[in-house]
Amino acid sequence: MFLPISQEDMRQRGWDYPDFVLITGDAYVDHPSFGHAIISRLLERYGYKVAILSQPDWRNKKDFMRFGKPRLGFLINSGNVDSMVNHYSVFKHRRKTDSYSPGGIAGKRPDRAVIVYSNRAREAYKDVPIIIGGLEASLRRFSHYDYWDEDIRRSILLDAKADLLIYGMGERAVLEIAEALDSGIEAKDIGWIRGTVCKAIGDTKDEEWKQDADTILLPNFESVKNIKKNYAESFFLQYQNNDWITGKRLIERYDNGLCIVQNPPMEPLTTLELDDVYELPYEGTYHPIYEKDGGVPAINEVKFSIVANRGCFGGCAFCALTYHQGREVRGRSKASIVEEARRLSKHKDFKGYIHDVGGPTANFRGPACEKQLKAGVCKNRDCLYPKPCNQMKVDHKEYLDILREIRNIEGIKKVFIRSGIRFDYVMADSDDTFMKELCEHHVSGTLKVAPEHVSKKVLGNMRKPENEVFERFCSKYKHTNEKLGKKQYLIPYFISSHPGSTLKDAVELALYLKKTGFVPDQVQDFYPTPGTLATCMYYTELDPFTMKSVYVAKDIKEKKMQRALMHFHKKENRSLVEKALRQVGREDLISILR
Repeated sequence: MFLPISQEDMRQRGWDYPDFVLITGDAYVDHPSFGHAIISRLLERYGYKVAILSQPDWRNKKDFMRFGKPRLGFLINSGNVDSMVNHYSVFKHRRKTDSYSPGGIAGKRPDRAVIVYSNRAREAYKDVPIIIGGLEASLRRFSHYDYWDEDIRRSILLDAKADLLIYGMGERAVLEIAEALDSGIEAKDIGWIRGTVCKAIGDTKDEEWKQDADTILLPNFESVKNIKKNYAESFFLQYQNNDWITGKRLIERYDNGLCIVQNPPMEPLTTLELDDVYELPYEGTYHPIYEKDGGVPAINEVKFSIVANRGCFGGCAFCALTYHQGREVRGRSKASIVEEARRLSKHKDFKGYIHDVGGPTANFRGPACEKQLKAGVCKNRDCLYPKPCNQMKVDHKEYLDILREIRNIEGIKKVFIRSGIRFDYVMADSDDTFMKELCEHHVSGTLKVAPEHVSKKVLGNMRKPENEVFERFCSKYKHTNEKLGKKQYLIPYFISSHPGSTLKDAVELALYLKKTGFVPDQVQDFYPTPGTLATCMYYTELDPFTMKSVYVAKDIKEKKMQRALMHFHKKENRSLVEKALRQVGREDLISILR
């Protein structure tokens, strides 16, 4: 049974009011790939009454009063995607569709949805606590560069006028907040919970704050806003304190003594806890009210997919996962994953294909090394960049065991892996079994991988392995398929205009594509979204780890040229490609890159 979306639904359950109203910018999809489904079902498990207000009319407060006054609070998120990314392309063109909305129709949520929803909820009931969370809130928890404003914005906690912000994966934090509110503690006094950000007012003299060994004072908002080096320094401190074992309390100061206080990260869920979360009684699909619109497109890819892990120790500069989910990987148990596959195989719409068994990175199953469990992730060292750490545990055996058992379930024809294979991790494995079984059983003609670039300098800024590693992977993939008698191909993903990439680097990538015959399936221009290392580089033109200068292509004409070079063979790109080649003095390549 779906959770209530109307007063009538509440009456059928015998409720006079909800404990929480969960507001989301997505359509109501009761599937664990949607954050609102997990949080609402978890609260339900612990006895709280939760009503779902999905994609409310934000133009006035009326819709926010649909269920009456919630007893404990509003829980607000923008949906699975930042609302600005959801609405605008990298070139700031308005998107025409929204896969998280009924019928894929765009315009069902406002820009900066968390702020708008929070302010409307406050208008509806001034004294009801407002807790914000999800990706949009998590990645904007401190002052941040906003690509659409081209300016530094304050913490979203302040602009939303919310009481608390949950960052990262919020299961533990939301339950602790619910317990505190239920015991009668006012939201403004809930300042101790890990994985949350709260507001404080008081004396913020540097000397006094620095006496606390567990607290780090970040550069204040005005200095971050006006001095790019300070912005880079602040980001570096946030990045270093994003681990639940070693992370300290962080404080960012504003005018008049106002501060935001980020408590240390919450401990990731254990395997048993993850199993419990993914075994809650989800309906597994969108609410029936959307049938008339043709459903919600976003469910199509995940309906028969299985989330197997969380977190990523890959550390790519352009990805916000390390800032949101953390670098320590935790996985579900084999028994839980296989049982979910059995349930899916019995679904009336199941056609025999499991679309994915993975997570942020499919072939990561647990922490990169034993040290992470006791001492936390390394502050000044990555697991895979620039070379795999010699302490890293490289082992695909458990993942293979899971895949084998799933593909032997009656009714399952094929198990795909679509959430991303970390190819440098595959190449670090001395055992070739994973590559063999990947090619034999889990590829549907083409495998998508993400080398992202070929220039050594650009890959360094991306914190990705050198191109030689990708080429060895390509060779191994090709030879493995030849031994199996299969004709299967690779589709690589590349990013243009990433910080560090010049036009010469883009030409180098184009020549590589010409030589190898790779035709990128999708051309992705770097998108500066909150919470990533690369966005910090984009704004400051500095590497926050070294404070060295980084070249950034910000001119729209250059960005379009870099992008065109990745699809140099298209007629519509010819003039841009020729212009780029002339600009770097490589007219000799005009006849070649066609």
